[in-house]
Amino acid sequence: MAESLIVDATLSKEEKYKSLLPQLEALTAGETDLIANLSNLVAALKQGMGFFWVGVYFNKEDQLVLGPFQGPVACTRIPYHKGVCGACYTRRETILVPDVEAFPGHIACSSASKSEIVLPVLKDGEVKLVFDIDSDKLNDFDETDQHYLEQLMQLIASWY
Repeated sequence: MAESLIVDATLSKEEKYKSLLPQLEALTAGETDLIANLSNLVAALKQGMGFFWVGVYFNKEDQLVLGPFQGPVACTRIPYHKGVCGACYTRRETILVPDVEAFPGHIACSSASKSEIVLPVLKDGEVKLVFDIDSDKLNDFDETDQHYLEQLMQLIASWY
């Protein structure tokens, strides 16, 4: 049985990531099931970083389809050309959204979501999934989040 992650709430955002990422690597080491690893990863990020919503959307059936997540119920299917997740898929790059209301075509799965970061997991030039994190605070994500979460996306890509 896995133990709880240890993340000190008094740490800075960067210190939290530096503490959490090695724990996530250890948590998933040796496990070959993608769904099991992603399920633990999203739960650990929600718990360790206190995010409002954390989840993945798989690239399948010519759209993005909901996978493991933690938080309020979510949109099940997202067309490639819709919302922040669709833009991330199409552009094949991380998208930081300080205010979701200002993002053209934003899909409001939850009205409590105020800001968002969405990252692609790329393998051999193909987007395998997009990793979506929402906050209930405006402008909650920055370059620190992007830097450390992009490292995490590389770990996920290694599972394919």
